[in-house]
Amino acid sequence: SVPFLVRLFPSLLTKFVYLNFLAFPFFVDFRRPELLVNNTISLYLTTEPGVTVGIWHTVPGSRGAEAQGKDQRWYEEALGDAHPVIIYLHGNGGTR
Repeated sequence: SVPFLVRLFPSLLTKFVYLNFLAFPFFVDFRRPELLVNNTISLYLTTEPGVTVGIWHTVPGSRGAEAQGKDQRWYEEALGDAHPVIIYLHGNGGTR
């Protein structure tokens, strides 16, 4: 019956492949990453008109003491310094 349902409702397949309706762990505010991960801030980039991508910027533990109490501007400036940046793409089934 599953192939029949997918044939009738192709949007079901998209929902189950990408699982974008799930937010795990449950009952967590992903707009406030500092509650989950130390030295992390939530930023938003506009890639093109009408498209906004949310990102988390996490500085390494070696810069943790330096990052304590800093605002968004400090994190943005830290992206432009001489330290390397690692981009982690989490895949299709999770959230930030």
